[in-house]
Amino acid sequence: MSLVHRTPDERFADLARYAFAPNYIEDLPGFAGLRAHYLDEGPVDANDIFLCLHGEPTWAYLYRRMIPEFVNANGRVVVPDMFGFGRSDKPADEATYTFDFHRRYLLEFIDHLDLKNITLVCQDWGGLLGLTLPMDLPGRFIRLIVMNTMLGTGDEPLSKGFLAWRQWVRDNPDMAVGRLLKRACAHLNDQEAAAYDAPFPDSRFLAGVRRFPELVPDNPEADGAEVSRRARDWWRNEWRGQAFMAIGMADPVLGGPVMHGLREDIRDCPPPLEMADGGHFLQEWGVDVARAALAAFARG
Repeated sequence: MSLVHRTPDERFADLARYAFAPNYIEDLPGFAGLRAHYLDEGPVDANDIFLCLHGEPTWAYLYRRMIPEFVNANGRVVVPDMFGFGRSDKPADEATYTFDFHRRYLLEFIDHLDLKNITLVCQDWGGLLGLTLPMDLPGRFIRLIVMNTMLGTGDEPLSKGFLAWRQWVRDNPDMAVGRLLKRACAHLNDQEAAAYDAPFPDSRFLAGVRRFPELVPDNPEADGAEVSRRARDWWRNEWRGQAFMAIGMADPVLGGPVMHGLREDIRDCPPPLEMADGGHFLQEWGVDVARAALAAFARG
């Protein structure tokens, strides 16, 4: 591994609405020299585990509103930071970050913690990657909470909205993450917006953020496309668990049309919770989402 940046711990002191203790793994097979961070809340012997996966350009902080709801339902909540994000290490070389690199990390992470009875909670890249995991980890996943995401199958053209976003990231390599989040979630206060900036002291720490938009498969041969098509078939034909979908309808890229299309690919997925004011980062409206999902699961 070439140069790796590690965000100083003091950057994460006294974050707004965030009192969760950090946990680290430093010996994941295939990731020598990299330290991964995750949250682990609730009873370690809980029957249900909520595995919450963030996307671009966020980190575990995104789930701070949902974590207490899942813990109050007697669940264990595990929230890993992807490499390049949050308190996880950040390789400086953008070429390090590939679809397979991130996916292998999540597979090894789940195996390392021996997570079972998992409810997959995912949005954005948390879904692009997370939705490809259950088919290769048989018996571990029992439920799904899916928000504003897609499968990167490479056999459909990317939307104009996404292409515009990818170009914006190219044009703004020193992305102000907190400003972006506050623009997308107007109810955030300045302290919460600043917490999204915490992992990135300067542009050297943003390699993973810059890289993610380039990794969305845009043709059938792209990295991740084949495994995503296989996942699509698996969700259509093999999935036997419960599913809950919530849509931030104000999302211009991964909003209603994309999510209703995804619903057709998830076997027995009920009609979604549509949140008219909810944006792309729907976890910022997450109390309502979590409560609705738990109620739906309880009804069976």
